[in-house]
Amino acid sequence: MDQDTLGHHISQRYDAELSDIRNKVLEMGGLVEQQLVNAVRALADRDRDLAETVVRSDYKVNAMEVAIDEECTHILARRQPAASDLRLLIAVIKTITDLERIGDEAERIGKMAVFQLKQESRWTPQVDLRPFGDRVASMLHGALDTFARLDVEQAIAVAREDINVDREYEGIVRQLITYMMEDPRSIPASLHLLWSARSMERIGDRSRNICEYVIYLVKGRDVRHTSLEKLEDQAREPR
Repeated sequence: MDQDTLGHHISQRYDAELSDIRNKVLEMGGLVEQQLVNAVRALADRDRDLAETVVRSDYKVNAMEVAIDEECTHILARRQPAASDLRLLIAVIKTITDLERIGDEAERIGKMAVFQLKQESRWTPQVDLRPFGDRVASMLHGALDTFARLDVEQAIAVAREDINVDREYEGIVRQLITYMMEDPRSIPASLHLLWSARSMERIGDRSRNICEYVIYLVKGRDVRHTSLEKLEDQAREPR
């Protein structure tokens, strides 16, 4: 085998490794997304079996994060990537960290659903978190689609949705505080709902993070900890 042919084969294997990494991130994202959907459904439908399934399944998300992280480490050590390949691996490592933490938040929502059922009370506030959970799940789905397509414009649109998530969360907090002030007997149930809503709001934040990593990967610009306006400007500037 001559040098050019050998180099071509090595390059093909390297490309296959990077493609495999991206596919595994999306597989992990799909699992996390399902965990979130199930957690929201369990809380809204008061489904204890589904809530306990979410809690028991969190280990799968953790195991995937470890496996992908190890694979990235091996590629970094063997291939010593540069430029866009290095950015891809950095973006992957950061993305799976956020996905694992989203999985933790979904598990927390599942635990809150179980606690609610254990402490059954007729003073449960009439606050339906399903629409808020569905909005956050849609945002996570959009972030994963952005990662799959490496679509900067979609990344901007999903990041902008975090404003609406924050606004809706603030409304839920005000509503639950009102319940607790008007009837102290509603405090335990209200707190469980408040903590669940907080977990959902954090999932929105982490979904925005994934969009920021996509912008970094495509544009080579770190847009973390910037305003949405600055994020848009930097994402749309030509390289």
